[in-house]
Amino acid sequence: MTISLTAATEAARLSPVFDSGRLAAELAAVTAHAWNVQRPHTYGGQVGRPAAIDWRVLPLRSLGGDPERTDPGGPGPQPFAPTRWLSQLPYLGRILDSIPAPLNAVRLMALGPGAVSDPHRDPKYRLDRGIVRLHIPVVTDPAAVLVLDGTEHCWQPGTLWYGDFSREHLVRNTSQTATRVHVVIDALLTADLAAWFPDTWQHLLTHGEVLLNRTGPAEVPAWPSGMPYEALLPSGFADFDSPSPLDGSLIPARIDRDADDVLALTVAGRTFVLVPVDGAGEFRFSGWSEQRTFQPDSGGLTLRVRRGHALADRHVTAAPRAS
Repeated sequence: MTISLTAATEAARLSPVFDSGRLAAELAAVTAHAWNVQRPHTYGGQVGRPAAIDWRVLPLRSLGGDPERTDPGGPGPQPFAPTRWLSQLPYLGRILDSIPAPLNAVRLMALGPGAVSDPHRDPKYRLDRGIVRLHIPVVTDPAAVLVLDGTEHCWQPGTLWYGDFSREHLVRNTSQTATRVHVVIDALLTADLAAWFPDTWQHLLTHGEVLLNRTGPAEVPAWPSGMPYEALLPSGFADFDSPSPLDGSLIPARIDRDADDVLALTVAGRTFVLVPVDGAGEFRFSGWSEQRTFQPDSGGLTLRVRRGHALADRHVTAAPRAS
Protein backbone atom coordinates (compact mmCIF):
# COMPACT_ATOMS: atom_id res chain seq x y z
CA MET A 1 0.00 0.00 0.00
CA THR A 2 1.37 3.41 -0.98
CA ILE A 3 1.79 5.84 1.91
CA SER A 4 0.54 9.39 1.26
CA LEU A 5 2.96 12.27 1.70
CA THR A 6 0.46 13.86 4.09
CA ALA A 7 1.63 11.28 6.60
CA ALA A 8 5.05 12.95 6.72
CA THR A 9 5.98 15.78 9.05
CA GLU A 10 7.05 19.09 7.59
CA ALA A 11 10.74 18.70 8.45
CA ALA A 12 13.37 16.15 9.43
CA ARG A 13 16.84 16.36 10.91
CA LEU A 14 19.30 14.28 8.89
CA SER A 15 22.06 12.21 10.47
CA PRO A 16 25.33 14.10 9.77
CA VAL A 17 26.56 16.75 12.20
CA PHE A 18 29.17 19.27 11.07
CA ASP A 19 31.70 21.48 12.87
CA SER A 20 29.73 24.68 13.48
CA GLY A 21 32.83 26.58 14.56
CA ARG A 22 34.68 25.84 11.31
CA LEU A 23 31.61 26.76 9.27
CA ALA A 24 31.26 30.10 11.05
CA ALA A 25 35.00 30.83 10.82
CA GLU A 26 35.00 30.30 7.05
CA LEU A 27 32.42 33.09 6.62
CA ALA A 28 35.19 35.63 7.21
CA ALA A 29 36.63 34.77 3.79
CA VAL A 30 33.46 35.81 1.95
CA THR A 31 31.91 38.60 4.03
CA ALA A 32 34.21 41.48 3.14
CA HIS A 33 31.60 42.68 0.62
CA ALA A 34 27.81 43.08 0.72
CA TRP A 35 26.02 40.09 -0.77
CA ASN A 36 23.41 40.63 -3.46
CA VAL A 37 19.72 40.54 -2.62
CA GLN A 38 18.02 37.22 -3.31
CA ARG A 39 15.82 36.82 -6.38
CA PRO A 40 13.23 34.15 -7.26
CA HIS A 41 13.25 31.98 -10.37
CA THR A 42 10.27 30.89 -12.45
CA TYR A 43 9.73 27.65 -14.35
CA GLY A 44 9.80 29.76 -17.50
CA GLY A 45 13.46 30.50 -16.81
CA GLN A 46 12.92 34.10 -15.78
CA VAL A 47 14.67 35.72 -12.81
CA GLY A 48 12.29 37.77 -10.65
CA ARG A 49 12.66 41.06 -8.83
CA PRO A 50 15.00 41.41 -5.83
CA ALA A 51 13.50 40.71 -2.41
CA ALA A 52 12.07 43.80 -0.72
CA ILE A 53 13.61 42.78 2.62
CA ASP A 54 17.18 42.31 3.86
CA TRP A 55 17.59 38.78 2.50
CA ARG A 56 20.95 38.35 0.81
CA VAL A 57 22.69 35.53 -1.01
CA LEU A 58 26.19 34.36 -1.84
CA PRO A 59 25.94 31.70 -4.58
CA LEU A 60 28.27 28.71 -4.16
CA ARG A 61 26.76 26.68 -7.02
CA SER A 62 24.70 28.41 -9.67
CA LEU A 63 23.74 28.17 -13.32
CA GLY A 64 26.97 28.45 -15.27
CA GLY A 65 28.89 29.10 -12.04
CA ASP A 66 27.79 32.75 -12.10
CA PRO A 67 29.15 34.34 -8.86
CA GLU A 68 26.52 37.12 -8.90
CA ARG A 69 23.38 35.07 -9.49
CA THR A 70 21.25 34.78 -6.33
CA ASP A 71 18.21 32.87 -7.63
CA PRO A 72 17.96 29.07 -7.28
CA GLY A 73 17.83 28.53 -11.04
CA GLY A 74 16.34 25.54 -12.84
CA PRO A 75 16.36 23.79 -16.21
CA GLY A 76 17.96 25.92 -18.89
CA PRO A 77 20.88 26.39 -21.28
CA GLN A 78 23.60 26.06 -18.64
CA PRO A 79 24.40 23.33 -16.12
CA PHE A 80 24.94 24.10 -12.43
CA ALA A 81 28.60 24.62 -11.54
CA PRO A 82 30.65 25.87 -8.56
CA THR A 83 31.25 29.61 -8.31
CA ARG A 84 34.55 31.19 -7.36
CA TRP A 85 33.22 31.74 -3.83
CA LEU A 86 33.12 28.03 -3.07
CA SER A 87 36.90 27.71 -3.44
CA GLN A 88 37.24 30.07 -0.44
CA LEU A 89 35.22 27.73 1.78
CA PRO A 90 37.20 24.45 1.79
CA TYR A 91 35.45 22.83 4.77
CA LEU A 92 32.00 23.56 3.39
CA GLY A 93 33.18 22.31 0.01
CA ARG A 94 34.09 18.96 1.55
CA ILE A 95 30.66 18.78 3.18
CA LEU A 96 28.98 19.36 -0.18
CA ASP A 97 31.17 16.69 -1.80
CA SER A 98 30.01 14.22 0.86
CA ILE A 99 26.31 14.57 0.04
CA PRO A 100 25.34 11.42 -1.91
CA ALA A 101 23.13 13.14 -4.45
CA PRO A 102 23.36 15.38 -7.54
CA LEU A 103 23.37 19.03 -6.42
CA ASN A 104 21.73 21.98 -8.16
CA ALA A 105 21.98 25.42 -6.54
CA VAL A 106 23.87 25.89 -3.27
CA ARG A 107 23.62 29.29 -1.62
CA LEU A 108 24.63 31.02 1.58
CA MET A 109 21.50 32.95 2.57
CA ALA A 110 21.61 35.77 5.12
CA LEU A 111 18.42 37.09 6.74
CA GLY A 112 19.08 40.49 8.28
CA PRO A 113 17.70 41.96 11.52
CA GLY A 114 14.02 42.82 11.28
CA ALA A 115 13.50 40.97 7.99
CA VAL A 116 10.24 39.05 7.52
CA SER A 117 9.26 37.37 4.26
CA ASP A 118 5.76 36.94 2.89
CA PRO A 119 4.23 33.46 3.22
CA HIS A 120 4.97 31.49 0.07
CA ARG A 121 5.42 28.00 -1.39
CA ASP A 122 8.20 26.53 -3.52
CA PRO A 123 6.23 23.82 -5.31
CA LYS A 124 9.07 22.06 -7.12
CA TYR A 125 10.65 20.82 -3.86
CA ARG A 126 8.50 17.73 -3.42
CA LEU A 127 9.33 14.16 -2.49
CA ASP A 128 7.12 12.80 -5.27
CA ARG A 129 9.17 14.89 -7.73
CA GLY A 130 12.46 13.75 -6.23
CA ILE A 131 13.71 17.29 -5.54
CA VAL A 132 14.61 18.37 -1.99
CA ARG A 133 15.89 21.47 -0.25
CA LEU A 134 18.32 21.03 2.65
CA HIS A 135 19.57 23.56 5.21
CA ILE A 136 22.76 23.76 7.26
CA PRO A 137 22.50 26.65 9.76
CA VAL A 138 25.77 28.53 10.19
CA VAL A 139 24.80 31.53 12.33
CA THR A 140 21.43 31.81 14.05
CA ASP A 141 19.57 33.46 16.91
CA PRO A 142 16.49 32.47 18.93
CA ALA A 143 14.62 35.36 17.29
CA ALA A 144 15.34 34.10 13.76
CA VAL A 145 12.87 31.39 12.79
CA LEU A 146 11.44 29.48 9.87
CA VAL A 147 7.67 29.05 10.05
CA LEU A 148 6.93 25.92 8.01
CA ASP A 149 3.34 24.71 7.69
CA GLY A 150 2.46 26.66 10.84
CA THR A 151 5.33 25.30 12.96
CA GLU A 152 8.25 27.50 14.10
CA HIS A 153 11.75 26.11 13.63
CA CYS A 154 15.07 27.47 14.89
CA TRP A 155 17.60 24.93 13.64
CA GLN A 156 21.01 24.97 15.30
CA PRO A 157 24.42 25.54 13.66
CA GLY A 158 26.14 22.48 12.26
CA THR A 159 22.97 20.40 11.87
CA LEU A 160 21.48 19.26 8.55
CA TRP A 161 17.76 19.58 7.88
CA TYR A 162 15.20 18.68 5.22
CA GLY A 163 12.09 20.85 4.95
CA ASP A 164 9.02 20.35 2.79
CA PHE A 165 9.11 23.79 1.21
CA SER A 166 6.23 22.99 -1.10
CA ARG A 167 4.14 23.77 1.99
CA GLU A 168 3.44 27.36 2.98
CA HIS A 169 6.34 28.90 4.85
CA LEU A 170 8.05 32.17 5.74
CA VAL A 171 11.25 33.33 7.43
CA ARG A 172 11.22 35.90 10.24
CA ASN A 173 14.09 37.56 12.09
CA THR A 174 12.86 39.81 14.89
CA SER A 175 16.35 40.28 16.33
CA GLN A 176 17.60 43.86 16.34
CA THR A 177 21.23 42.91 15.76
CA ALA A 178 21.71 39.29 14.63
CA THR A 179 21.87 38.08 11.02
CA ARG A 180 20.79 34.48 10.41
CA VAL A 181 22.98 32.61 7.87
CA HIS A 182 22.10 29.20 6.42
CA VAL A 183 23.61 27.08 3.68
CA VAL A 184 20.68 26.20 1.41
CA ILE A 185 21.22 23.13 -0.79
CA ASP A 186 18.96 22.03 -3.64
CA ALA A 187 19.50 18.35 -4.40
CA LEU A 188 17.95 15.35 -6.10
CA LEU A 189 16.73 12.74 -3.64
CA THR A 190 18.60 9.43 -3.98
CA ALA A 191 18.43 6.21 -1.99
CA ASP A 192 21.78 7.05 -0.36
CA LEU A 193 20.55 10.50 0.69
CA ALA A 194 17.28 8.99 1.94
CA ALA A 195 19.36 6.80 4.27
CA TRP A 196 20.40 10.00 6.11
CA PHE A 197 16.77 10.62 7.15
CA PRO A 198 15.55 9.47 10.60
CA ASP A 199 14.41 5.89 11.13
CA THR A 200 10.84 7.11 11.51
CA TRP A 201 10.94 8.33 7.88
CA GLN A 202 12.37 5.20 6.28
CA HIS A 203 9.07 3.42 5.70
CA LEU A 204 7.66 6.53 4.00
CA LEU A 205 10.76 6.94 1.83
CA THR A 206 10.60 3.29 0.76
CA HIS A 207 6.85 2.84 0.31
CA GLY A 208 5.48 6.38 0.02
CA GLU A 209 4.84 8.71 -2.90
CA VAL A 210 8.58 9.35 -3.21
CA LEU A 211 10.78 9.53 -6.30
CA LEU A 212 14.31 8.25 -5.74
CA ASN A 213 16.71 9.38 -8.46
CA ARG A 214 19.59 7.35 -9.79
CA THR A 215 23.03 8.92 -9.51
CA GLY A 216 23.92 8.63 -13.21
CA PRO A 217 26.98 7.24 -14.97
CA ALA A 218 30.47 8.71 -14.73
CA GLU A 219 30.48 9.34 -18.48
CA VAL A 220 27.75 10.56 -20.79
CA PRO A 221 26.56 7.67 -23.01
CA ALA A 222 26.84 8.21 -26.74
CA TRP A 223 23.73 9.39 -28.53
CA PRO A 224 22.68 6.45 -30.74
CA SER A 225 22.03 8.50 -33.91
CA GLY A 226 23.47 11.39 -35.82
CA MET A 227 23.15 15.05 -34.86
CA PRO A 228 21.16 17.19 -34.98
CA TYR A 229 18.24 15.02 -33.97
CA GLU A 230 14.73 16.27 -34.66
CA ALA A 231 11.53 15.31 -32.86
CA LEU A 232 7.96 16.35 -32.21
CA LEU A 233 7.32 16.72 -28.47
CA PRO A 234 4.07 17.40 -26.61
CA SER A 235 4.03 21.06 -25.63
CA GLY A 236 3.73 20.17 -21.93
CA PHE A 237 6.96 18.17 -21.78
CA ALA A 238 9.35 21.11 -21.50
CA ASP A 239 6.79 23.31 -19.70
CA PHE A 240 7.63 22.85 -16.04
CA ASP A 241 4.39 24.53 -14.99
CA SER A 242 2.38 21.90 -16.85
CA PRO A 243 0.56 19.33 -14.70
CA SER A 244 0.31 17.05 -17.76
CA PRO A 245 3.80 16.86 -19.33
CA LEU A 246 2.83 14.20 -21.87
CA ASP A 247 -0.13 16.17 -23.21
CA GLY A 248 -0.55 19.09 -25.57
CA SER A 249 -0.04 19.65 -29.25
CA LEU A 250 3.13 18.28 -30.82
CA ILE A 251 5.75 20.95 -31.47
CA PRO A 252 9.15 20.69 -33.19
CA ALA A 253 12.25 20.12 -31.08
CA ARG A 254 15.95 19.61 -31.81
CA ILE A 255 18.62 17.72 -29.87
CA ASP A 256 22.23 18.65 -30.61
CA ARG A 257 25.65 19.19 -29.07
CA ASP A 258 27.07 22.68 -28.57
CA ALA A 259 30.66 23.87 -29.07
CA ASP A 260 31.60 22.40 -25.67
CA ASP A 261 30.08 19.02 -26.62
CA VAL A 262 27.21 19.52 -24.15
CA LEU A 263 23.99 17.74 -25.13
CA ALA A 264 21.00 20.09 -25.28
CA LEU A 265 17.35 20.15 -26.31
CA THR A 266 15.86 23.21 -28.02
CA VAL A 267 12.07 23.55 -28.07
CA ALA A 268 9.62 26.48 -28.13
CA GLY A 269 12.49 28.98 -28.23
CA ARG A 270 14.25 27.63 -25.12
CA THR A 271 17.35 25.46 -24.77
CA PHE A 272 17.87 22.90 -22.00
CA VAL A 273 21.07 21.08 -21.07
CA LEU A 274 20.55 17.32 -20.84
CA VAL A 275 22.33 14.89 -18.51
CA PRO A 276 22.27 11.09 -18.39
CA VAL A 277 20.19 9.19 -15.87
CA ASP A 278 21.91 5.86 -16.40
CA GLY A 279 24.24 4.08 -18.77
CA ALA A 280 21.34 2.76 -20.85
CA GLY A 281 20.71 6.05 -22.64
CA GLU A 282 17.96 7.68 -20.55
CA PHE A 283 18.35 11.46 -20.11
CA ARG A 284 16.85 14.13 -17.84
CA PHE A 285 16.91 17.91 -17.83
CA SER A 286 19.86 19.42 -15.97
CA GLY A 287 18.40 21.24 -12.98
CA TRP A 288 15.44 18.86 -12.76
CA SER A 289 14.89 15.32 -11.53
CA GLU A 290 13.86 12.05 -13.14
CA GLN A 291 10.31 13.34 -12.95
CA ARG A 292 10.75 13.86 -16.72
CA THR A 293 13.12 11.83 -18.87
CA PHE A 294 13.41 10.55 -22.39
CA GLN A 295 15.27 7.75 -24.11
CA PRO A 296 16.10 7.44 -27.81
CA ASP A 297 15.40 4.20 -29.61
CA SER A 298 15.34 2.97 -33.19
CA GLY A 299 11.93 4.51 -33.86
CA GLY A 300 12.13 7.81 -32.01
CA LEU A 301 11.96 8.86 -28.34
CA THR A 302 10.23 7.32 -25.34
CA LEU A 303 9.12 10.12 -22.99
CA ARG A 304 8.68 9.19 -19.33
CA VAL A 305 6.96 11.07 -16.50
CA ARG A 306 7.22 9.86 -12.90
CA ARG A 307 5.34 10.85 -9.77
CA GLY A 308 6.59 8.88 -6.83
CA HIS A 309 6.53 5.25 -7.95
CA ALA A 310 3.98 5.89 -10.70
CA LEU A 311 5.24 5.95 -14.28
CA ALA A 312 3.58 7.09 -17.51
CA ASP A 313 5.21 7.15 -20.94
CA ARG A 314 4.60 8.20 -24.52
CA HIS A 315 6.46 7.36 -27.69
CA VAL A 316 7.06 10.10 -30.28
CA THR A 317 8.66 10.08 -33.70
CA ALA A 318 12.21 11.39 -33.92
CA ALA A 319 15.18 10.94 -36.23
CA PRO A 320 18.43 12.57 -37.38
CA ARG A 321 17.77 15.59 -39.57
CA ALA A 322 17.94 14.69 -43.22
CA SER A 323 20.98 16.23 -44.92
